[in-house]
Amino acid sequence: MARRLEDADYQRLLEFRAGLRRFERWSRQQAAEAGLSPAKHQLLLAVRGHPDDRGPTITDAAEYLQSQHHSVVELVDRAEQDGLLRRTPDPSDHRVVRLRLTPSGRQSLESLAALHLEELARLGPQLRRVWQGLGE
Repeated sequence: MARRLEDADYQRLLEFRAGLRRFERWSRQQAAEAGLSPAKHQLLLAVRGHPDDRGPTITDAAEYLQSQHHSVVELVDRAEQDGLLRRTPDPSDHRVVRLRLTPSGRQSLESLAALHLEELARLGPQLRRVWQGLGE
């Protein structure tokens, strides 16, 4: 049986959700200042952060972005036109297309990633406090 929720539980949940929204708004602003849409920023991160050295497929990227496959295809088209990434055939299965960052895409993402890691380090203690409070 779950424990009864108290006012403090709702306050921690609110603080956590509000913190997520503030971080997302801040992230969108940083992407815009770097000349990227938030969606392109997330796509570049999905490509660079993918653990497979061959790069993610569009299906992988759609999962990371929690978007429909056709929407990610359109986003990839625009990012490719902007010179941020390129499609490459999978070396073992030429029916599969992999996504790779271009030097320009890598450079754009690198500066944004550094800013985001700094912001997360700043927010870390607050998020830990909220998270720890949820387990009480």
